[in-house]
Amino acid sequence: MAEAPSLDEQPPGSFEEFVHATGPRMYRTAVLLCGDHHLAEDLTQATYAKVFASWGRVRRADNPVAYTRTVLTRTWLSHRRLRRTTEQPVDDLPDLPAPHPDPGTRLDLVEALSRLRPEDRAVVVLRFYLDLSVNQTAQLLGISDVATRKRCSRALERLRSMLPDLDLEASS
Repeated sequence: MAEAPSLDEQPPGSFEEFVHATGPRMYRTAVLLCGDHHLAEDLTQATYAKVFASWGRVRRADNPVAYTRTVLTRTWLSHRRLRRTTEQPVDDLPDLPAPHPDPGTRLDLVEALSRLRPEDRAVVVLRFYLDLSVNQTAQLLGISDVATRKRCSRALERLRSMLPDLDLEASS
C-alpha cells in the first residue's frame, strides 16, 4: 500500500485526490483533538465540506494542507464552544414529563396568552415554552434582567387570574 504524501507536500490537483491524500492524517488529527472517533469523523467531514465550498481558491493557496488543518481546528473549537450550552449526558434520568393536558386546557391557555400584552406574552413564551434563562430572554428582548423578571411575574399573575383551575408554576 502506497504511503500518503507528507502533509507538507503540495497536494494533488483535484479535490478528490486531495481528500484521498490528506484524509487519513486529518482524521487522526481530529481524533487527537477531540478524543472521540465518531466526533472525529464528523469534524473531518465538516472540514472537507467547508474546504470543498472554496476549493478553487484553496487549491491555489500557498499551502492548502495548512489551510485545511486550520479549518479542522477552528471547526473543532467551534464545536466545543457550542457544546458548552447544549445537552450533556447524565447518570440519572430526569423525572418523566408531565402528562399532556386535555386539548381544551391547551386552547384556554393559548387564548389567555393572546390576551396578555405582547411584551409580557413574549417573556412567558421565551421563558417557559422555549425554556430560556432570564438573562437569555432579557438579551433577546433588549431589556434588563430585572424588567424580564417583573414582566414574567406580572404575566403569570394575570394568567393565574384568567385560568384559576390551571396549576402555573411561578419559577420566574
